[in-house]
Amino acid sequence: MNALTPTVRHAVQGLLAGLALSASLAQADQFVAYGDYEVHYNAFNSTFVEPQVAQSYGLTRSKTLALINVSVLQKASDGSKTPVTAIVKGSASNLIGQSSDISFKKIEETGALYYIGGLPFSNEQLMRIVLDVQPDPNQPAYSIQLEQTFYAE
Repeated sequence: MNALTPTVRHAVQGLLAGLALSASLAQADQFVAYGDYEVHYNAFNSTFVEPQVAQSYGLTRSKTLALINVSVLQKASDGSKTPVTAIVKGSASNLIGQSSDISFKKIEETGALYYIGGLPFSNEQLMRIVLDVQPDPNQPAYSIQLEQTFYAE
């Protein structure tokens, strides 16, 4: 992030802090625990991301593109939680059965690790999303299913 201008760097840091805060609030209901791991996830319209921030991370903004945010935390015996890498795959389908794969991009920041994937949608479209998250490559992936209606902003 050192190559960014101070203004863009501030915007990026603001977005990440905002994402972390909104993710923390949203994750009260949007996470699943599997043994020593917690998989946190949320989905939102890509227009919520500021243009400069999206550009700096190579994210596309569109009124009809949702972003799926996934993070994995490993719980320690002392109760602390640490972000960990994972293999994240996903797919989505609409009510008439049209489906598409979701490709995820890894974003690392100090003390944070996210996987962001894009999902095209039509206005007021209910999408069924399946996430396969595998923090330990020697163990099977955890499967998470969610439904969310997206609106063009």
